[in-house]
Amino acid sequence: MNMPAARSLAAGFANPVFDSQSAFRACMEALATPGRVRSVGEAMPHDVPLMASAAAVILAICDFETPLYLSPCVAAIPGVPEYLCFHTDAPLLREPSHAAFAVLDLRHDALDLGSFAQGTAEYPDRAATIIALCDSLQHGAALGIAGPGIAGVSEVRVAPLPDSFTAQWQDNRASFPLGVDIIFVAPGRVVGLPRSTRIIAGAG
Repeated sequence: MNMPAARSLAAGFANPVFDSQSAFRACMEALATPGRVRSVGEAMPHDVPLMASAAAVILAICDFETPLYLSPCVAAIPGVPEYLCFHTDAPLLREPSHAAFAVLDLRHDALDLGSFAQGTAEYPDRAATIIALCDSLQHGAALGIAGPGIAGVSEVRVAPLPDSFTAQWQDNRASFPLGVDIIFVAPGRVVGLPRSTRIIAGAG
């Protein structure tokens, strides 16, 4: 990919070390405590070409060693591929099956969890983490969740969420320790759903 001049790209983190660590910590805590919403991206510039919270997550967790897949919808947003390549140095893949991280927009993209890297018996950590953009982590049908990092039963709300999500997640959970993890990203917020989490109630 021919990269534009750096001056034509939106800036990354205002304070690269502090802001990157803060966003990375928010992502890790979100996956460690499923259902708990975390704040992220407040310090991102206003002119980033992607949702600021999503940009913060990607810049914090991706680097030259983590192949990145952008859905066609996300890749078509003007300036997004160039911006993410410049600030992360992550190689962009055209197919999702070998990506370490994948970025989707649930407002426009179909979701097929089985199309992403599932890991192997020897290396389950090679499964993909999906960064799923959405409108809200406060609205939408409540999904009851249980598992590691959850005291008893909690819930997660994501809008929009495909009708098939619960069935897809049950299949994903049945493959544990294989299977994908998801970080849902809404404006200013993230919530994690690791593959160890069970959905115990909800529509879909």
